[in-house]
Amino acid sequence: MPSTPASARASSPPPALAALLRRLRRNAVVLAGCAALAYLLLPNLVVLLFSFNKPAGRFNYAWRTFSTDAWTDPCGVADMCGSLGLSLQIAVLATLIATAFGTFAAFALARYRFRGKSTTNALIFLPMAMPEVVMAASLGTLFLNMRVSFGFMTILIAHVMFCLSFVVVAVKARVMSMDPRLEEAARDLYAGPFQTFWRVTLPLAAPGIAAGAMLSFALSFDDFIITQFNAGPSTVTFPMFVWGAAQRGVPVQVNVIGSAMFVLAIAIVLGGQIISNRRKKT
Repeated sequence: MPSTPASARASSPPPALAALLRRLRRNAVVLAGCAALAYLLLPNLVVLLFSFNKPAGRFNYAWRTFSTDAWTDPCGVADMCGSLGLSLQIAVLATLIATAFGTFAAFALARYRFRGKSTTNALIFLPMAMPEVVMAASLGTLFLNMRVSFGFMTILIAHVMFCLSFVVVAVKARVMSMDPRLEEAARDLYAGPFQTFWRVTLPLAAPGIAAGAMLSFALSFDDFIITQFNAGPSTVTFPMFVWGAAQRGVPVQVNVIGSAMFVLAIAIVLGGQIISNRRKKT
């Protein structure tokens, strides 16, 4: 047998290093995904860390000492909890309305043919593709021309308008991937239209509906530009409060609210994943 040249043996990596390189090549995609996820979550972890800080001045930018005062008194800043409650109220109502209408629209676009369907599909994507400032200015101009007083209702209408598109896209993708033979089997087993929808169609579409609802809530709660253009003088949402507070120093309680929302979102996602895994096992 021909012997391996000495130069080739010298240039080949050690067995341990070669095994490590092979393992890295096999898991390159997973490692890249974990690195991207860590990069995205790093700001949230910084916010969580500084929610336990006790700053010396008005600005919570430098670590001083560990404290739980902000967590024990999250409403210690004037008007902050009021703005938080307003944001939650608007987000919940906008989510319910947008999810209901968006689900109906998604079923219609995915399952039926009608005149103007392609135009409707294009119009659904406009709020997602359009810059927020353009939509905000357009809605503000509309309310001004209709002589509508700016306040809670104008913010709610504006939030429903841009949340609707995200619900339609999420639910439509789920409906188009559903197997129609399952509904046909239910009808063959003498299930009525309502029973088929309630016991077969709705459970199959539930993940898409839940995804659209969660996305709508997050977008509505977090929105600032559209809210700023359509809010009244007495309707200050939580993002507007944070923007105003940034001019004079963001209090630590803002980090507490942000950390609580982040932990709650993580808990909801993990809970949904656990429930899904249990259902797959059964």
